[in-house]
Amino acid sequence: MTHSENLTDISRTIDDFDSITDANKAVVDVMTAGQPVLVDVARAHTLIPELDTGEKVLLHAGPPIDFGHMPETIKGACIGAAMFEGWADDEDAARRVVAEQVRLIPCHHVGAVGPMGGITSAHMALMKVVNTTYGNVSYSTLNEGIGKVLRFGGYDAEVIERLGWMRDVLGPALSSALATTDGGYPLAPVMARALTMGDEMHQRNIAASALFAKDMAPLLARAGLPGDTVAEVSDFLGRTDQFFLNVAMAASKACADPARQVRAGSVVTAMCRNGYEFGIRVSGLGDRWSTAPVNTPSGLFFTGYDQSQAAPDMGDSAIMETFGLGGMSIVAAPGVTPFLGAGGFSEALATTEEMAEVVTAHNPNMPIPTWNFQGAPTGIDIRLVVQTGITPIINSGIASKHPGVGQIGAGTVRAPMGCFTRAVEALAEVYGVDVS
Repeated sequence: MTHSENLTDISRTIDDFDSITDANKAVVDVMTAGQPVLVDVARAHTLIPELDTGEKVLLHAGPPIDFGHMPETIKGACIGAAMFEGWADDEDAARRVVAEQVRLIPCHHVGAVGPMGGITSAHMALMKVVNTTYGNVSYSTLNEGIGKVLRFGGYDAEVIERLGWMRDVLGPALSSALATTDGGYPLAPVMARALTMGDEMHQRNIAASALFAKDMAPLLARAGLPGDTVAEVSDFLGRTDQFFLNVAMAASKACADPARQVRAGSVVTAMCRNGYEFGIRVSGLGDRWSTAPVNTPSGLFFTGYDQSQAAPDMGDSAIMETFGLGGMSIVAAPGVTPFLGAGGFSEALATTEEMAEVVTAHNPNMPIPTWNFQGAPTGIDIRLVVQTGITPIINSGIASKHPGVGQIGAGTVRAPMGCFTRAVEALAEVYGVDVS
């Protein structure tokens, strides 16, 4: 399903190309030509029809999964969402409701992305991003900040109260601010500028978040909102260093999604994880998921926590690496590598150079000054991954495996090779190639 405004038809098949190489170039051209624009923030059920049916529905990160296979961290986020929606008054009742009554849908199946657990419910505030080049639409929740938050499995009263404030105050305020613009807030220029300021867009978003807060301030004032609302929202944006992550996720999803219309080639169009399986989509396989068991992130931990308490890999935020940012472009943000346990500049450079071995191109719109202004490595080719044995590296926060605890560190994780070997085998069938 493709969510669209006025979708440009760029559908093509393997018969339209002389080779996989030609198809891959077309896929990457579509991805890098995207112009994502943030146009609104609204309650999720007003934007996504699947959340407006009257059923109990939750969106989750990663490929399809049932409640029983979810790790406790994501179950905690489901419990929090059920309580936020008023489906239950306590943890035990919420757990029963989710297990017995709730329909679970991957965010990616409805044009959305969600960080960590990815849990999105009908009345949460949701960003709407339009790719003005092709007319497709993507969505993401707003970043909750740090501490005990839903995306890391939190579900206590503080978490629920914050979600209510985002629904009732933050979301409407940003919507009013965006309504004062001429067509919305372009995101690609902000992302490109932030890359020159030390962000890689997945773990470090300080520059992008600061630019966003700076640009929103006059729009909030122009919207005629009460002074205390402007102050409250501006304060939240100013101190939430990771706020732009969710924005960049929606932007990257908006750029990657139309590439799925080019149903040929071997380029990855989505990577995501649900705490149980890691899934990828590939241009030549359309909407099909190729999955393998997830790995567990490693890195640096907050005081009092260690690797034994880390939850398995989760979240749709690997859409950043799909688009060529995050761990793929970690050389852009050498300042964050010690925090990730990834060494210093030389290690960051080596990582990005390694990632360049498994892509088909560089994004000319995302130049990296610390890499001699080469464009971000873009267009992960599953054939190159299998051939070289190099799997994409993903920057990530580390959640506790116990629900309600929240984030306990940050680090990196590798995509499992099994996703790519399965995808290569499936693609070989499509192309009629014997890979035995």
